[in-house]
Amino acid sequence: MIRFDSDYMAGAHPEVLEALVRTNLELTAGYGNDPYTAEARDIIRHLCDCPTAEVMLLVGGTQTNATAIDGILRQTEGVLAADSGHIAVHEAGAIEAAGHKVLTLPHYDGKVRAEDVDRYITDFYADETYQHMVAPGALYISQPTEYGTIYSRAELESLSATCHKHNIPLYIDGARLGYALAAEGVDFTLRDIARLADAFYIGGTKCGALFGEALVITRPALIKSLFSLVKQHGALLAKGRLLGLQFSTLLRDGLYTRIAGRAVEQARRLREAFRAAGYDVVIESPTNQQFLRLPNAVIDRLREHASFDYWGPRGETHSTVRFVTSWATTDDDIDELISYL
Repeated sequence: MIRFDSDYMAGAHPEVLEALVRTNLELTAGYGNDPYTAEARDIIRHLCDCPTAEVMLLVGGTQTNATAIDGILRQTEGVLAADSGHIAVHEAGAIEAAGHKVLTLPHYDGKVRAEDVDRYITDFYADETYQHMVAPGALYISQPTEYGTIYSRAELESLSATCHKHNIPLYIDGARLGYALAAEGVDFTLRDIARLADAFYIGGTKCGALFGEALVITRPALIKSLFSLVKQHGALLAKGRLLGLQFSTLLRDGLYTRIAGRAVEQARRLREAFRAAGYDVVIESPTNQQFLRLPNAVIDRLREHASFDYWGPRGETHSTVRFVTSWATTDDDIDELISYL
């Protein structure tokens, strides 16, 4: 069985595992106070061209989103997000569990538009009863989106400007950021992300690490008592060097970008093979997520050999499905899938 369910199904890149094994018996200080974590933080600050950024390494994506958004928002505030956004759909109410409401906006292939953000906030404060309602205190987006689409630099600049116009921070979920940065035709860099976002994270779990996300706060005053907040959320890893070592290995010599690019290329091969076979591509995604509309009979046949997800309910005759490649997807995996078409 070949697997295309998600991009966190494999363990870790061999270079990451080798580094963990090589240093396994070293004794280092805990909670991120070790030389490997210090190196990872320095590398991230350099790559972001943001020497004053605060960098905190956490274990998982939902944990990172819940911790960061809780720290950003005041007690009476909620977070704006696409109605398809991960925090609105697939995080089991983690944001709400901390006492904050997710305020949803319409999405366009997974993306929100600056004009909708501007209108929501403007209309909110134009309502004489706004003090009785949950105030929009931040904007959440993911790069890439849940639909594998990517915000262009112009779109990011527009969203950032709108947020700053209304004095709310822009927070970017980067669980798959590596695959966005490696996508064909992108016109932004990690430095652009750091310049335009007030906080974001670089995903490791889905891009070569056993686990781990690197939260980058470009405005360090944005979240007070971050260390304590992370611990309060159960997100502080005692053996913090395991996170630091993984990120320093992935980011030191460009390994992160290279393996993400490989996954994107495999996704392109997959997409074009389905297209050549006469099947419909639902969304033109340049990343490692591909969405296809297939006859149910074809889906049933393919699922005898490969695993992948339905994207919505099964239709009467055709359904939309999602295939996801990762840094670990091989040429043989793609060749085998193509052979079943």
